[in-house]
Amino acid sequence: MADTSFLTAEGLEKLQNELMELKGPARDDLSRRLREAIQMGDLSENADYIQAKEEQGFLEGRIQELEQLLSNVQIIDEIEKKRDLIDIGATIIVQEESYPEEEYFLVGPKEADPVNGRISYESPIGKALLGHKVGDEVQIETPGGSLKLKIKKIS
Repeated sequence: MADTSFLTAEGLEKLQNELMELKGPARDDLSRRLREAIQMGDLSENADYIQAKEEQGFLEGRIQELEQLLSNVQIIDEIEKKRDLIDIGATIIVQEESYPEEEYFLVGPKEADPVNGRISYESPIGKALLGHKVGDEVQIETPGGSLKLKIKKIS
């Protein structure tokens, strides 16, 4: 059974568009390049052919990865207003000691973008925050060391 992929509606649309691009224009362009390289003759020393074949392997691998990912998707409910406990899809405001508050949006691993505040529920911080409520102080072990976050708000 395929693993469930947790995605936002925006993330689902982005991956579906990428899949359509790869299966359509990208695949067509690669086929054209392969045909041109084959027409040049000796394939054993044809750098264009070798490069196109390598790119074809990556393209087909990414298509398979996306098809597998999209075969079992659960959309993260971003509309739900009242949240008592942190779960996937929650926006969380936390504070570490005297540092400024930080806001995180808890998403699936395929949409994680820590620089922009989108953290995976599978990350050390995401795992540690799951199931906690406003006011809780959570001790977290990360690759960069230990930190203690106080949960200020969940939405």
